[in-house]
Amino acid sequence: MSSVSLRNVTKSFGTTQIIKGVDVDIADGEFVILIGPSGCGKSTLLRMIAGLEEISSGDVIIGDRVVNEVASKDRDIAMVFQSYALYPHLTVRENMGFSLSLRKAPKAETDQRVNAAAETLGLEHLLDRYPRQLSGGQRQRVAMGRAIVRDPQVFLFDEPLSNLDAKLRVQMRVEIKALHQRLRTTTIYVTHDQIEAMTMADKIVVLKDGLVEQVGPPLDLYDAPANVFVAQFIGSPAMNILEGALTEDGVQHGEIFLPVPDALRQRAGALSAVHYGIRPEHLVLADSGIPINADVVEPTGSDTVIFGRLGDTPIVVNIRDRVDIAAGSRIFVQPVMDKVHLFDKATTRRI
Repeated sequence: MSSVSLRNVTKSFGTTQIIKGVDVDIADGEFVILIGPSGCGKSTLLRMIAGLEEISSGDVIIGDRVVNEVASKDRDIAMVFQSYALYPHLTVRENMGFSLSLRKAPKAETDQRVNAAAETLGLEHLLDRYPRQLSGGQRQRVAMGRAIVRDPQVFLFDEPLSNLDAKLRVQMRVEIKALHQRLRTTTIYVTHDQIEAMTMADKIVVLKDGLVEQVGPPLDLYDAPANVFVAQFIGSPAMNILEGALTEDGVQHGEIFLPVPDALRQRAGALSAVHYGIRPEHLVLADSGIPINADVVEPTGSDTVIFGRLGDTPIVVNIRDRVDIAAGSRIFVQPVMDKVHLFDKATTRRI
Protein backbone atom coordinates (compact mmCIF):
# COMPACT_ATOMS: atom_id res chain seq x y z
CA MET A 1 0.00 0.00 0.00
CA SER A 2 1.11 3.54 -0.60
CA SER A 3 0.06 7.18 -0.67
CA VAL A 4 -0.49 9.11 -3.91
CA SER A 5 0.12 12.84 -4.41
CA LEU A 6 -0.53 15.08 -7.40
CA ARG A 7 1.45 18.31 -7.50
CA ASN A 8 0.21 20.99 -9.92
CA VAL A 9 -0.51 18.35 -12.56
CA THR A 10 -1.54 19.62 -16.01
CA LYS A 11 -2.41 17.91 -19.28
CA SER A 12 -2.77 19.46 -22.71
CA PHE A 13 -3.74 17.93 -26.02
CA GLY A 14 -2.25 20.32 -28.54
CA THR A 15 -3.35 23.80 -27.54
CA THR A 16 -6.28 22.51 -25.48
CA GLN A 17 -5.59 22.22 -21.75
CA ILE A 18 -7.67 19.42 -20.18
CA ILE A 19 -6.16 19.33 -16.66
CA LYS A 20 -5.34 22.83 -15.41
CA GLY A 21 -3.23 22.37 -12.30
CA VAL A 22 -4.50 19.70 -9.90
CA ASP A 23 -3.16 19.24 -6.35
CA VAL A 24 -4.49 16.25 -4.41
CA ASP A 25 -3.11 14.17 -1.53
CA ILE A 26 -4.38 10.60 -1.09
CA ALA A 27 -3.35 8.86 2.13
CA ASP A 28 -2.14 5.29 2.39
CA GLY A 29 -5.18 2.98 2.45
CA GLU A 30 -7.67 5.72 1.56
CA PHE A 31 -10.61 5.22 -0.85
CA VAL A 32 -10.81 8.39 -2.95
CA ILE A 33 -13.36 9.05 -5.69
CA LEU A 34 -12.84 11.49 -8.55
CA ILE A 35 -16.21 12.81 -9.67
CA GLY A 36 -17.47 15.40 -12.07
CA PRO A 37 -19.48 15.81 -15.28
CA SER A 38 -18.43 14.27 -18.58
CA GLY A 39 -15.36 16.01 -20.00
CA CYS A 40 -14.12 17.36 -16.65
CA GLY A 41 -10.85 15.39 -16.89
CA LYS A 42 -11.36 12.70 -14.23
CA SER A 43 -10.51 9.71 -16.46
CA THR A 44 -7.55 11.58 -17.98
CA LEU A 45 -6.27 12.25 -14.45
CA LEU A 46 -6.61 8.56 -13.56
CA ARG A 47 -4.77 7.52 -16.72
CA MET A 48 -1.92 9.89 -15.85
CA ILE A 49 -1.60 8.28 -12.43
CA ALA A 50 -1.55 4.90 -14.18
CA GLY A 51 1.10 6.03 -16.65
CA LEU A 52 -1.20 5.54 -19.65
CA GLU A 53 -1.09 9.28 -20.42
CA GLU A 54 1.96 11.51 -20.21
CA ILE A 55 1.61 14.54 -17.97
CA SER A 56 2.34 17.95 -19.47
CA SER A 57 3.71 19.40 -16.22
CA GLY A 58 3.70 18.78 -12.49
CA ASP A 59 4.48 15.60 -10.54
CA VAL A 60 2.73 12.32 -9.82
CA ILE A 61 4.13 10.79 -6.63
CA ILE A 62 3.41 7.21 -5.54
CA GLY A 63 4.83 6.42 -2.14
CA ASP A 64 8.05 8.38 -1.91
CA ARG A 65 9.01 8.42 -5.60
CA VAL A 66 8.07 10.70 -8.49
CA VAL A 67 6.80 8.40 -11.25
CA ASN A 68 6.52 10.88 -14.15
CA GLU A 69 9.13 8.96 -16.15
CA VAL A 70 8.31 5.49 -14.76
CA ALA A 71 6.61 3.08 -17.16
CA SER A 72 3.08 2.01 -16.28
CA LYS A 73 4.14 -1.61 -15.67
CA ASP A 74 6.73 -0.46 -13.12
CA ARG A 75 4.42 1.79 -11.04
CA ASP A 76 3.01 -1.10 -8.98
CA ILE A 77 -0.59 -0.17 -9.71
CA ALA A 78 -3.52 -2.26 -10.93
CA MET A 79 -6.35 -0.81 -13.01
CA VAL A 80 -9.92 -2.03 -13.45
CA PHE A 81 -11.57 -0.73 -16.61
CA GLN A 82 -15.17 -0.03 -17.54
CA SER A 83 -14.97 -2.64 -20.34
CA TYR A 84 -13.48 -5.39 -18.08
CA ALA A 85 -10.65 -5.94 -20.65
CA LEU A 86 -10.62 -9.73 -20.22
CA TYR A 87 -8.89 -12.04 -22.71
CA PRO A 88 -11.73 -14.03 -24.34
CA HIS A 89 -9.53 -17.07 -25.14
CA LEU A 90 -8.34 -17.46 -21.53
CA THR A 91 -10.25 -19.02 -18.65
CA VAL A 92 -11.10 -17.06 -15.52
CA ARG A 93 -8.12 -18.68 -13.77
CA GLU A 94 -5.78 -17.73 -16.63
CA ASN A 95 -7.13 -14.17 -16.83
CA MET A 96 -6.66 -13.63 -13.12
CA GLY A 97 -3.15 -15.02 -13.11
CA PHE A 98 -2.02 -13.42 -16.37
CA SER A 99 0.15 -10.70 -14.83
CA LEU A 100 1.96 -13.26 -12.69
CA SER A 101 2.54 -15.43 -15.76
CA LEU A 102 4.18 -12.48 -17.49
CA ARG A 103 6.50 -12.13 -14.51
CA LYS A 104 7.24 -15.87 -14.73
CA ALA A 105 6.14 -16.32 -11.13
CA PRO A 106 6.24 -19.91 -9.81
CA LYS A 107 3.04 -21.85 -10.60
CA ALA A 108 2.46 -22.62 -6.91
CA GLU A 109 2.52 -18.89 -6.05
CA THR A 110 0.22 -18.04 -8.97
CA ASP A 111 -2.28 -20.74 -7.98
CA GLN A 112 -2.22 -19.64 -4.35
CA ARG A 113 -2.87 -15.99 -5.22
CA VAL A 114 -5.56 -16.78 -7.79
CA ASN A 115 -7.36 -19.15 -5.43
CA ALA A 116 -7.23 -16.62 -2.58
CA ALA A 117 -8.63 -13.84 -4.80
CA ALA A 118 -11.31 -16.17 -6.19
CA GLU A 119 -12.39 -17.06 -2.65
CA THR A 120 -12.53 -13.38 -1.67
CA LEU A 121 -14.76 -12.60 -4.67
CA GLY A 122 -16.87 -15.79 -4.72
CA LEU A 123 -15.41 -16.98 -8.04
CA GLU A 124 -14.13 -20.43 -7.01
CA HIS A 125 -16.78 -22.27 -9.07
CA LEU A 126 -16.09 -20.16 -12.18
CA LEU A 127 -12.32 -20.55 -12.50
CA ASP A 128 -12.49 -22.90 -15.50
CA ARG A 129 -15.07 -20.87 -17.45
CA TYR A 130 -14.41 -18.40 -20.23
CA PRO A 131 -15.52 -14.73 -20.16
CA ARG A 132 -18.30 -15.39 -22.71
CA GLN A 133 -19.87 -17.79 -20.20
CA LEU A 134 -20.11 -15.14 -17.46
CA SER A 135 -22.61 -12.42 -16.60
CA GLY A 136 -21.58 -8.76 -16.52
CA GLY A 137 -21.24 -8.80 -12.75
CA GLN A 138 -19.12 -11.96 -12.84
CA ARG A 139 -16.83 -10.46 -15.49
CA GLN A 140 -16.36 -7.39 -13.33
CA ARG A 141 -15.42 -9.60 -10.39
CA VAL A 142 -12.84 -11.36 -12.57
CA ALA A 143 -11.38 -7.98 -13.58
CA MET A 144 -11.19 -7.07 -9.88
CA GLY A 145 -9.64 -10.45 -9.09
CA ARG A 146 -6.95 -9.90 -11.69
CA ALA A 147 -6.10 -6.61 -9.95
CA ILE A 148 -6.09 -8.21 -6.48
CA VAL A 149 -3.74 -11.00 -7.59
CA ARG A 150 -1.09 -8.41 -8.46
CA ASP A 151 -1.11 -7.16 -4.83
CA PRO A 152 -0.41 -3.59 -6.00
CA GLN A 153 0.32 -0.45 -4.00
CA VAL A 154 -2.67 1.29 -5.59
CA PHE A 155 -5.96 0.18 -7.18
CA LEU A 156 -7.37 2.37 -9.97
CA PHE A 157 -11.01 1.99 -11.05
CA ASP A 158 -12.29 3.74 -14.19
CA GLU A 159 -16.13 3.80 -14.03
CA PRO A 160 -16.21 0.02 -13.42
CA LEU A 161 -19.97 -0.24 -12.82
CA SER A 162 -21.34 1.84 -15.69
CA ASN A 163 -22.03 -1.22 -17.88
CA LEU A 164 -24.13 -2.96 -15.21
CA ASP A 165 -27.87 -2.72 -14.59
CA ALA A 166 -29.15 -0.72 -11.62
CA LYS A 167 -29.63 -3.65 -9.22
CA LEU A 168 -26.22 -5.15 -10.00
CA ARG A 169 -24.54 -1.74 -9.63
CA VAL A 170 -25.83 -1.51 -6.06
CA GLN A 171 -24.61 -5.04 -5.30
CA MET A 172 -21.16 -4.43 -6.81
CA ARG A 173 -20.89 -1.10 -5.00
CA VAL A 174 -21.29 -2.93 -1.69
CA GLU A 175 -18.80 -5.62 -2.75
CA ILE A 176 -16.12 -3.11 -3.78
CA LYS A 177 -16.51 -1.19 -0.51
CA ALA A 178 -16.34 -4.43 1.50
CA LEU A 179 -13.28 -5.51 -0.48
CA HIS A 180 -11.52 -2.25 0.32
CA GLN A 181 -12.35 -2.62 4.00
CA ARG A 182 -10.67 -6.05 3.97
CA LEU A 183 -7.60 -5.21 1.87
CA ARG A 184 -7.10 -1.54 2.85
CA THR A 185 -5.25 -0.91 -0.42
CA THR A 186 -5.11 2.72 -1.55
CA THR A 187 -7.91 3.09 -4.11
CA ILE A 188 -8.68 5.82 -6.65
CA TYR A 189 -12.07 5.43 -8.31
CA VAL A 190 -13.58 7.47 -11.15
CA THR A 191 -17.33 7.85 -11.55
CA HIS A 192 -19.92 10.37 -12.72
CA ASP A 193 -22.49 8.85 -10.33
CA GLN A 194 -22.68 10.93 -7.16
CA ILE A 195 -24.57 8.17 -5.31
CA GLU A 196 -21.55 5.89 -5.84
CA ALA A 197 -19.32 8.68 -4.60
CA MET A 198 -21.37 9.41 -1.49
CA THR A 199 -21.76 5.78 -0.43
CA MET A 200 -18.26 4.44 -1.20
CA ALA A 201 -15.65 7.15 -0.70
CA ASP A 202 -13.56 8.11 2.30
CA LYS A 203 -12.84 11.33 0.39
CA ILE A 204 -14.33 12.89 -2.76
CA VAL A 205 -12.50 15.08 -5.25
CA VAL A 206 -15.00 17.15 -7.28
CA LEU A 207 -13.67 18.21 -10.69
CA LYS A 208 -14.99 20.71 -13.19
CA ASP A 209 -13.27 21.78 -16.41
CA GLY A 210 -9.94 20.33 -15.32
CA LEU A 211 -9.89 22.05 -11.92
CA VAL A 212 -10.60 20.81 -8.39
CA GLU A 213 -13.73 22.47 -7.00
CA GLN A 214 -13.66 20.82 -3.56
CA VAL A 215 -12.03 17.94 -1.69
CA GLY A 216 -13.40 16.34 1.46
CA PRO A 217 -15.38 13.53 3.11
CA PRO A 218 -18.77 12.89 1.45
CA LEU A 219 -20.90 14.34 4.25
CA ASP A 220 -18.72 17.48 4.44
CA LEU A 221 -19.42 18.15 0.76
CA TYR A 222 -23.12 17.49 1.31
CA ASP A 223 -23.38 19.70 4.41
CA ALA A 224 -20.96 22.48 3.40
CA PRO A 225 -20.54 22.68 -0.38
CA ALA A 226 -17.85 25.17 -1.39
CA ASN A 227 -19.87 26.69 -4.23
CA VAL A 228 -23.04 26.41 -6.29
CA PHE A 229 -21.56 23.78 -8.62
CA VAL A 230 -20.69 21.38 -5.79
CA ALA A 231 -24.02 22.10 -4.06
CA GLN A 232 -25.94 21.00 -7.13
CA PHE A 233 -23.63 18.13 -8.10
CA ILE A 234 -23.60 16.41 -4.69
CA GLY A 235 -26.99 15.21 -3.47
CA SER A 236 -29.98 13.69 -5.25
CA PRO A 237 -32.29 15.36 -6.07
CA ALA A 238 -29.98 18.35 -6.54
CA MET A 239 -30.05 21.35 -4.22
CA ASN A 240 -32.56 24.06 -5.17
CA ILE A 241 -30.78 27.30 -6.07
CA LEU A 242 -32.91 30.45 -6.15
CA GLU A 243 -31.63 33.90 -7.12
CA GLY A 244 -32.55 36.87 -5.00
CA ALA A 245 -31.60 39.98 -3.07
CA LEU A 246 -30.69 39.68 0.61
CA THR A 247 -32.75 42.03 2.78
CA GLU A 248 -33.63 42.37 6.46
CA ASP A 249 -36.71 40.24 5.78
CA GLY A 250 -34.83 37.43 4.03
CA VAL A 251 -33.95 36.77 0.40
CA GLN A 252 -36.42 38.42 -1.94
CA HIS A 253 -37.16 36.12 -4.87
CA GLY A 254 -39.77 37.83 -7.03
CA GLU A 255 -42.58 38.69 -4.64
CA ILE A 256 -41.63 35.98 -2.14
CA PHE A 257 -39.31 36.40 0.84
CA LEU A 258 -37.28 33.29 1.66
CA PRO A 259 -36.33 33.06 5.37
CA VAL A 260 -32.64 33.30 6.34
CA PRO A 261 -31.13 32.51 9.78
CA ASP A 262 -29.82 35.60 11.60
CA ALA A 263 -26.27 34.20 11.87
CA LEU A 264 -26.13 33.56 8.12
CA ARG A 265 -27.45 37.05 7.36
CA GLN A 266 -24.74 38.54 9.57
CA ARG A 267 -22.03 36.51 7.79
CA ALA A 268 -23.24 37.90 4.47
CA GLY A 269 -22.60 41.46 5.72
CA ALA A 270 -23.40 44.10 3.10
CA LEU A 271 -23.70 41.53 0.30
CA SER A 272 -27.00 41.83 -1.54
CA ALA A 273 -27.06 39.68 -4.69
CA VAL A 274 -27.12 36.04 -3.59
CA HIS A 275 -28.17 32.54 -4.49
CA TYR A 276 -30.43 30.90 -1.88
CA GLY A 277 -29.74 27.17 -1.53
CA ILE A 278 -31.96 24.58 0.10
CA ARG A 279 -31.99 20.84 -0.51
CA PRO A 280 -35.32 19.24 -1.51
CA GLU A 281 -35.26 17.05 1.62
CA HIS A 282 -34.87 20.14 3.82
CA LEU A 283 -38.22 21.61 2.78
CA VAL A 284 -41.14 20.51 4.96
CA LEU A 285 -44.89 20.83 4.37
CA ALA A 286 -46.57 23.63 6.32
CA ASP A 287 -49.88 25.48 6.60
CA SER A 288 -48.23 28.66 5.37
CA GLY A 289 -44.84 29.78 4.10
CA ILE A 290 -43.29 29.42 0.65
CA PRO A 291 -46.06 28.78 -1.93
CA ILE A 292 -45.31 26.12 -4.55
CA ASN A 293 -47.41 24.95 -7.48
CA ALA A 294 -47.04 21.17 -7.68
CA ASP A 295 -46.65 20.14 -11.34
CA VAL A 296 -45.57 16.50 -11.00
CA VAL A 297 -45.80 14.24 -7.95
CA GLU A 298 -43.65 11.10 -7.77
CA PRO A 299 -44.37 8.67 -4.91
CA THR A 300 -41.37 6.34 -4.44
CA GLY A 301 -42.74 4.31 -1.52
CA SER A 302 -40.79 5.84 1.35
CA ASP A 303 -40.63 9.38 -0.12
CA THR A 304 -42.83 11.72 -2.14
CA VAL A 305 -40.93 13.89 -4.62
CA ILE A 306 -42.73 16.99 -5.84
CA PHE A 307 -41.55 18.87 -8.92
CA GLY A 308 -43.11 22.30 -8.86
CA ARG A 309 -42.69 26.03 -9.41
CA LEU A 310 -42.03 28.93 -7.09
CA GLY A 311 -43.41 31.67 -9.31
CA ASP A 312 -41.71 30.83 -12.62
CA THR A 313 -38.71 29.10 -11.02
CA PRO A 314 -38.56 25.28 -10.92
CA ILE A 315 -38.22 23.82 -7.43
CA VAL A 316 -38.11 20.27 -6.03
CA VAL A 317 -39.46 19.11 -2.66
CA ASN A 318 -38.65 15.68 -1.23
CA ILE A 319 -41.03 14.74 1.57
CA ARG A 320 -39.72 11.83 3.66
CA ASP A 321 -43.19 10.32 3.93
CA ARG A 322 -46.20 9.29 1.89
CA VAL A 323 -48.42 12.31 1.37
CA ASP A 324 -51.55 12.76 -0.69
CA ILE A 325 -50.77 15.69 -2.99
CA ALA A 326 -52.37 15.98 -6.41
CA ALA A 327 -50.57 17.34 -9.45
CA GLY A 328 -51.76 20.90 -10.09
CA SER A 329 -52.40 21.67 -6.43
CA ARG A 330 -50.82 24.46 -4.40
CA ILE A 331 -48.77 23.61 -1.32
CA PHE A 332 -46.77 25.55 1.28
CA VAL A 333 -43.34 24.59 2.59
CA GLN A 334 -40.89 25.89 5.16
CA PRO A 335 -37.10 25.36 5.05
CA VAL A 336 -35.25 23.68 7.88
CA MET A 337 -33.50 26.87 8.97
CA ASP A 338 -30.11 25.42 9.89
CA LYS A 339 -29.94 23.80 6.43
CA VAL A 340 -30.26 27.07 4.46
CA HIS A 341 -27.22 28.09 2.37
CA LEU A 342 -26.34 31.44 0.82
CA PHE A 343 -23.92 31.81 -2.08
CA ASP A 344 -22.35 34.99 -3.39
CA LYS A 345 -23.99 35.52 -6.78
CA ALA A 346 -20.81 37.05 -8.28
CA THR A 347 -18.36 34.32 -7.21
CA THR A 348 -20.86 31.45 -6.55
CA ARG A 349 -18.88 30.72 -3.34
CA ARG A 350 -20.81 29.70 -0.20
CA ILE A 351 -21.07 32.44 2.42
